[in-house]
Amino acid sequence: MSILEKLGVAEIFRNLSFEQVRKHELQSGEVVLADNGAVVVDTGIYTGRSPKDKYFVEREPSRSKIDWGGFNQPVSPQIFDEIFELFPKYLANKNVYVFDGYIGTSKRSKKKVRVISERAWIHHFCLNMLLVPEKFGESYPTLDSFTPDFTWIHCPSIHNPKWQEQKLNSDVFVMIDLERKMGLIGGTEYSGEVKKGCFTLMNYWLPEEKILPMHCSATRGRGPVEESVLYFGLSGTGKTTLSADPDRNLIGDDEHGWDNDGVFNFEGGCYAKVINLDPSSEPDIYNAIKENAILENVILVDNNKVDYSDGSKTENTRVSYPIEHIRNWEPSRRGTHPHAVIFLACDAFGVLPPVAKLTPEQAMYHFVQGYSAKVAGTERGVKEPQATFSHCFGAPFMVHSPRVYADLLREKILKHNSHVYLVNTGWTGGPYGVGQRMKLRLTRQIISAIISNELANVEYNEPDPIFQLRTPKYVARLEDPSILDPRSSWKNPKEYEQTAQKLANMFHENFVKKGFASGPEKELEKYGPRWKD
Repeated sequence: MSILEKLGVAEIFRNLSFEQVRKHELQSGEVVLADNGAVVVDTGIYTGRSPKDKYFVEREPSRSKIDWGGFNQPVSPQIFDEIFELFPKYLANKNVYVFDGYIGTSKRSKKKVRVISERAWIHHFCLNMLLVPEKFGESYPTLDSFTPDFTWIHCPSIHNPKWQEQKLNSDVFVMIDLERKMGLIGGTEYSGEVKKGCFTLMNYWLPEEKILPMHCSATRGRGPVEESVLYFGLSGTGKTTLSADPDRNLIGDDEHGWDNDGVFNFEGGCYAKVINLDPSSEPDIYNAIKENAILENVILVDNNKVDYSDGSKTENTRVSYPIEHIRNWEPSRRGTHPHAVIFLACDAFGVLPPVAKLTPEQAMYHFVQGYSAKVAGTERGVKEPQATFSHCFGAPFMVHSPRVYADLLREKILKHNSHVYLVNTGWTGGPYGVGQRMKLRLTRQIISAIISNELANVEYNEPDPIFQLRTPKYVARLEDPSILDPRSSWKNPKEYEQTAQKLANMFHENFVKKGFASGPEKELEKYGPRWKD
């Protein structure tokens, strides 16, 4: 018996078009129409992901492959079965929406996914963010002939009444059973759970096939130089801004794979923050918000006009839209093997150089650490810069040990002669509050030098004594070469040394805290900053 048969639903609305799903959304009252043509949805209490409510079912063989702890929490098969029983009870004789499509634009590496939801707007979200068969020149198979690699069942109306008895975190749940190829989402309407649930699956599946899944943006050149470039970075590092290059095509803004054919997007669309969205600074996103786009948790004012500055519901206001809405989108959603890989760090301590070239081993270390920094005022209680680390630049979605992904990265960059750079988009001349933010214009000049391969061929200084980073002696197109040496940009060299050593020690503290110092990553620390007791 199929999952849909077990659910006992009344009617299935399957693989609707944008026009069809729009009628369902409006008629059911799930959305309202904004004056720009996009639909607007309120996701209720949950306006972001619930990472403490994500669980993997403990079964073999996945049990021995998952990096347990942190974001990967175990749950028993019995509890999963108990929660699954809530679904046919609730959905019996109700209508559902079924999306059948793909994760991944590579014909060789794509995975089939089915999303069953009680909400028409989630079906719309899947149309935006996943890939329909037509994108591959295929027609839809029948309901029975489409055999998904994984099925999600999404019912925000279902809450787990036994969560305390089962010793779970709350009545919200995102549960993944890799062996049964089924995931359950309940208690939350936030669409990012579906998106990141699919990304999590790819982070489990692809390394088994020697394919590197990546939380990054990617661009592709035009004309004679079509090589791809990857941009890794945590929130606030400039990943979206720097990958929006008018001279290059956007492969994708968030999730990619790197297989034997090159780079490929996992998604068919973009999912961007829109708080304080300004058409002058982010015109591509602003202009992409039109018919077929979905706005989440924004505030509408007179005549259903969107007030992007209003964060009274949440600061995490979002929009999803097909990538075709972006002016410079790459039609294939694929690219060559990247000639450059860029790690972006917003260093609020002001001690990292604006650019450094990494050895393959250093690349592994910094990939495992995934460093950036929060600045004062961004969160309550943050009075001075705070280091933040997220392994592989996407810790909540990584399933295997970080070393698994780091080894794949090293293998790829060596095989395809990819150059890796660490770029500081944060502060220079002192920490936040003393120094100044790196000018975007100068960072763009550095990125241009990386893309053009200029920095692959210049002379480099000896490694820095604290961070062991090699900086270029010159960058021809950089209008202010004085920024290349962070030490000389500080008025007080002693204060620089103290702050630099403080940050180096934070790198070590994180390495120990995350268990890397005693795990398979331990040998990598010698390629990172030199810490002191």
